Amino acid sequence: MQIQSSAFAQHAEIPSKYTCEGDNVSPPLAFSGVPQGTRTLALIVDDPDAPDPAAPRMTYVHWVLFNLSAATTTLAEGVKELPIGTGEGVNDWKRTGYGGPCPPIGRHRYFHKLYALDIELELSRPTKAELEAAMEGHVLAKAELVGTYQKKKN
Repeated sequence: MQIQSSAFAQHAEIPSKYTCEGDNVSPPLAFSGVPQGTRTLALIVDDPDAPDPAAPRMTYVHWVLFNLSAATTTLAEGVKELPIGTGEGVNDWKRTGYGGPCPPIGRHRYFHKLYALDIELELSRPTKAELEAAMEGHVLAKAELVGTYQKKKN
């Protein structure tokens, strides 16, 4: 299974457009190779380098989606209407939806993690931890796309 973006390559810089210094919209994402038996997909975008990559103290959660149809192959740039049935979890801004990179110091890594699940989840606005707990034992495959970002202005 793969997750890719036409906006940036694996381990490359995320364009400012998708950050707090730009339009703060989600990047375009494409999914492929979803395994047989997948009922739903889940997506978690997080930053394990917060607040400072030299001394990380937490993983900051930027986006939490679940119950995407297994037939989903793309999420458009700045997606406003998610595929029918998709649930949204709460990010570390205490809201649903995408929040782009906005690192306070240094170059951070942003992990876009796609999970193929063998179930549909019964959740309402979960945190990342709640989603991960619900997914346990149900992950058929996982794919990762990592982008980096460092603020241009302070």
